[in-house]
Amino acid sequence: MVEYLIFLAISTTIFALFSLGLNLQWGYTGLINFGHIAFMTLGAYTTVLFSFQGFPLLVSAVIGAVVAALLGLIIGLATLRLREDYLAIVTIGVGELIRLVVNNQELPVGDSWIPGAFGVQSYPIPLSTEPNLFFRLLMMALLTLLFAVTWFGLWRWIGSAQRSWQADQGKKVSTRQELASRWGVGIVFALLTAAIYISGMIGLYDYQPKAGLMLLSLLVLGFVFWRLEILVRSPWGRVLKAIREDEEIPKAVGKDVFWYKVQSLMLGGAMAGIAGAFFAWQLSAIYPDNFQPQLTFDAWIMVILGGSGNNIGTILGAVIFFTYDAMTREFLPKIFTNLSSDQLGAFRIMIIGLILMILMIWRPQGILGKKEELTLGK
Repeated sequence: MVEYLIFLAISTTIFALFSLGLNLQWGYTGLINFGHIAFMTLGAYTTVLFSFQGFPLLVSAVIGAVVAALLGLIIGLATLRLREDYLAIVTIGVGELIRLVVNNQELPVGDSWIPGAFGVQSYPIPLSTEPNLFFRLLMMALLTLLFAVTWFGLWRWIGSAQRSWQADQGKKVSTRQELASRWGVGIVFALLTAAIYISGMIGLYDYQPKAGLMLLSLLVLGFVFWRLEILVRSPWGRVLKAIREDEEIPKAVGKDVFWYKVQSLMLGGAMAGIAGAFFAWQLSAIYPDNFQPQLTFDAWIMVILGGSGNNIGTILGAVIFFTYDAMTREFLPKIFTNLSSDQLGAFRIMIIGLILMILMIWRPQGILGKKEELTLGK
């Protein structure tokens, strides 16, 4: 049970990071990216191949993020001066192009070259060897600090909605709904972080390499979320929102809309590249087929579920998605015993499609999104 919770925590963290990049591009800037998996693919393979050349793992991951950001620069320079639908078309093609190139080219692994279709295995993974007791206690202390900061942040987040509700004396329906949403999400996050914390402490004390990877991924997600929240609340982030709503307005006040779009595409790509590094470390062996277009649309589901233009909502979408994934994998085979594994897989996709349809009717802005900032109709 502990190992499974750690696995789910790592998967959720990776795709929360992956989806935050997409949310920056679409939720905040209005850029339609249907090939987000291209950035993850480059990040994963660059990290792995550079680590084979003797680069430190964290340096390799940073290089992977830079390479993914450069891909965003190339795509941006080629498409962002054209109509926005060109970006959607190009990104789909680039995502598949990179996967097929990796599949059909030989890759430099150490001192030899291997066919990409064979995959890459036996590469170094961070914190894979058991550390001494002092370092394990230090890691447990870091996990405790992260747990405390998360709970404190949730309390402040709920408290801000509580103060808004008290200021208008509960008269506005929107304020009451936001307060109820935050309390519900806050309770869910609090329970999940408690479960992850307990599992992580057990996994770190009786050391499991995946527990160390979980801690590292959570620290990176926390840092990226913190800096991203500062960025989107800054003047830079307000320009991105203005571009999303009507790019002629920031143009009229002298903003270089093109370069703001390029910056958003590059930064979102870099975040997906970092997610790719953790994805490779979690899998321990990567193949081109691990980077199917379906992963991009999984990220879209997470962003839409939580609410576009809301970073906490994106993380919530990742939590809901992997909770749903885990529960259906566990219980559907027991309920529908006459269905094959392929049929069950299709049935699971049908169910989440139905959930999205209901959500679009009931709350098109997502669980935590704001209706006045809805970009689905653009």
